[in-house]
Amino acid sequence: MTVTFKKRFRKLALWFIAFFVCMFLFRILYGYMATGPRQGADYSENFFNSLSDLRKNYASEKIKIDNMQVQPNMTSTQKFEKTATIKARTSEFEKDEKLIKDKTKAFNAVIQYEQQVGQKSNRQLHLLIGVNPNLFDSFYVAMQKIGTPKGLEITKVDKTDEYRQLNAKKASLDKALQSLNELKSKGGAVADFVALNDKILEVEEKLQSLGVELGNFDSENEFCTVKLSLYEGAVEKGISLIQRLKVALEWTIKYYAVLVFTILGLAAVVFLILIIVDKLKIINAVSQKLNE
Repeated sequence: MTVTFKKRFRKLALWFIAFFVCMFLFRILYGYMATGPRQGADYSENFFNSLSDLRKNYASEKIKIDNMQVQPNMTSTQKFEKTATIKARTSEFEKDEKLIKDKTKAFNAVIQYEQQVGQKSNRQLHLLIGVNPNLFDSFYVAMQKIGTPKGLEITKVDKTDEYRQLNAKKASLDKALQSLNELKSKGGAVADFVALNDKILEVEEKLQSLGVELGNFDSENEFCTVKLSLYEGAVEKGISLIQRLKVALEWTIKYYAVLVFTILGLAAVVFLILIIVDKLKIINAVSQKLNE
């Protein structure tokens, strides 16, 4: 009987030890996979999304259209908007700010918007940079080497249809203005002349506004856009293996003890219930005999 009890005790002890080890390994794995709350700047948000009326940069390239019904190897100009978004963190804010501006000058790029917010040790620099389309990829790679990248994205949007629509609208307004000027030269009643003059001014204002939009598409203004946000902050330090083991061991001991005492408490309650039930059976049996 002693041998059987030892075997059962040893088997039960092994089960408890195995469960403890499993909890410990689970906590270590969770520590590597879990992501804690971010401190400091929120890199998921784009600063430039909250701004309006920022300069729009467009570029163009020649594309071939193989259409045998019209003309083989016909070329067309595609207009597009290409934007790179870079978010980086640095512990050497002033040094990296100077490096960004030096690189911008070296690539003949243009800073079209600049804003710096925050106080020392928690500063932010936001730049909208226009880059020559031929140098865009090189500039994008160079900017990634400054600070610690926290977000990188490139988007390219075709603007060919929009450009064609603007040109068509301009041509339509030019014809309307020409017709109105011809009517003006014919003379007429003063009231009609005043109304006609107001209409001409209205069309001219629309043409001026349209000219500004089309000016962004001019070949001399062709740029691709880099939206760069630099955040100041201390360099992130990785968690050492010893620290992970310490935290995992503390967590396992704490919750293992809670679990074991909970199981023992439930077992004690069940044991008491069984004893009470057994006592009640004995009392019932005695009372039945007395009744007989």
